[in-house]
Amino acid sequence: MNRTIASTIVTLVIAMTIGGCGHGQMRQDWTALIDGDKGMENWSMSGSKGNWRAEGGAIQADKMIEGKVASVLVSNKSFKDFELYVEFWAADETNSGVYLRAPDPKTVNTASGAYEVQIWDRNPNPAYSTGSLVNVASVQPIYKAGGKWNTFEIYAKGTQITVKMNGVVTVAISDAKNIKEGRIGIQFNGGPIKVRKLQVKEL
Repeated sequence: MNRTIASTIVTLVIAMTIGGCGHGQMRQDWTALIDGDKGMENWSMSGSKGNWRAEGGAIQADKMIEGKVASVLVSNKSFKDFELYVEFWAADETNSGVYLRAPDPKTVNTASGAYEVQIWDRNPNPAYSTGSLVNVASVQPIYKAGGKWNTFEIYAKGTQITVKMNGVVTVAISDAKNIKEGRIGIQFNGGPIKVRKLQVKEL
């Protein structure tokens, strides 16, 4: 084998390896609730009516059509113990979040008992800015989502909840809420939010 051919093969192997680690990767034994612009059938809308749609390789919303509270996409299925992987894009001003274990699909918020992994760089209360668990676990306001694609890796088993943002642990808690099972939700409450990957693995 000459040097040129060997070099070409090595380059292709490296490119395929890097590509396999990107956002297109499907994890073994995981269920995709959102995969690019596919998956709207796995969700229903709660709260206000936002312009949720499949567009540009993602499920997204950027406009409130009707109502005065947040618009939330709610998973049709309920989950108890699970790992969750999310790839999302937010603007600097976006107010969004990922809900866990929402007990009532018609009322999805922290007041109803759901956990919310916050996406809000400019929260007036910086302790509960991006990467926090709203009203449960605060963060230093150093995690910024605005203007780029980000990842959440969330582990929820029993009372244990851990959140990683872009590979860094933002919160890790043991919280004895009575809510042990519920829906997953994606909040739109101002500013654009896009999700191009949401995968779940039940534990």
